Amino acid sequence: MAQLFVVHPENPQSRLLKQAGELLEQGGLVAVPTDSSYAVVARLDDKAAADALRRIRGLDERHHLTLLCRDLSEISHFAKVDNKQYRFLKMATPGPWTFILEATREVPRRVSHPSRKTIGIRVPDHRVTLSLLEAAGNPLMSTTLIPHDDTTPMNDAQKIFTRYGAQLAAVIDGGACTLAPTTVIDLTGAVPEVVRRGQGDISALGLEG
Repeated sequence: MAQLFVVHPENPQSRLLKQAGELLEQGGLVAVPTDSSYAVVARLDDKAAADALRRIRGLDERHHLTLLCRDLSEISHFAKVDNKQYRFLKMATPGPWTFILEATREVPRRVSHPSRKTIGIRVPDHRVTLSLLEAAGNPLMSTTLIPHDDTTPMNDAQKIFTRYGAQLAAVIDGGACTLAPTTVIDLTGAVPEVVRRGQGDISALGLEG
């Protein structure tokens, strides 16, 4: 059964996030609030955890798992970023955006798209998420917590705990999130392309939907 960690949304208790990080290191899945909706995260180099992430969502291997990073320096380790893309990312991060980029060889195949060799990456603008990434010490695999029989993300930690307590190692309750997933922006082409509209104002990035 999952552990429930209730943390302050702006000043989360480091002791609790360290415990959550230890559960991730042991191969567990953790639900965490983000600047869009709640997400489920797992250790990057854990195939069993990646499979479990997809089972919770009812996803196949063609669906991108998103890599949560702390900053731009981590993004450049896992994605091929040219000067134009870097300037765009610097303007847009942190924020409720998922960027599709060409993956480097550092990315496990189970995280990247099997045919396109691309990866979804984002830097969240949420104190709890960033603190968990710090506790974990590395980027984390993630997927938006949308029940397989629904189209709306979950944003209530207590309901997540009740529904998924047997499948998760922990739920971090940092308060309610929005009900919108991230906006997905493909940066692999000549110009940025909005693939999915979600949280965030794309006009602030100079884009039109």
